[in-house]
Amino acid sequence: MSMKKWTDEELITTRDNLDAWDKRRKSSGAGSKMWLLTALLGAFAISTGVAFIFLDGIDVLSVILIIMGAVTCFSWYRSDKQLKDNIGFLAEINKEIKARKLKDTSKSTNKMDEHIKEIKEDDKQESSVTESQVTDKK
Repeated sequence: MSMKKWTDEELITTRDNLDAWDKRRKSSGAGSKMWLLTALLGAFAISTGVAFIFLDGIDVLSVILIIMGAVTCFSWYRSDKQLKDNIGFLAEINKEIKARKLKDTSKSTNKMDEHIKEIKEDDKQESSVTESQVTDKK
């Protein structure tokens, strides 16, 4: 997915949505700690299930503990990966917006320079015309 094909409006909307998400994530400090606790509990469930299998043999409870622990750890892994992807994507969007602003400002300064040159040339032509009119009247 190339952001160079996106319109400015799409870039700004996506950046605003990701900024809002990032601010909510940073403001709720307990959420990240809870996710870490959930991952640790998932790992504990897996290790407990494996220990029960070694001590008591294969049991339905041990298999359920291992499955639920694996699902919990996997969901934590996916959410952490999504968090990193979103932060990286937000950085790319900000970089693209900054690059477009630099291009826009350089284009606008080039246009302003060209406009100033045109004005100076017009002034020179007008002054030469007025000088020739003054000499004609004499």
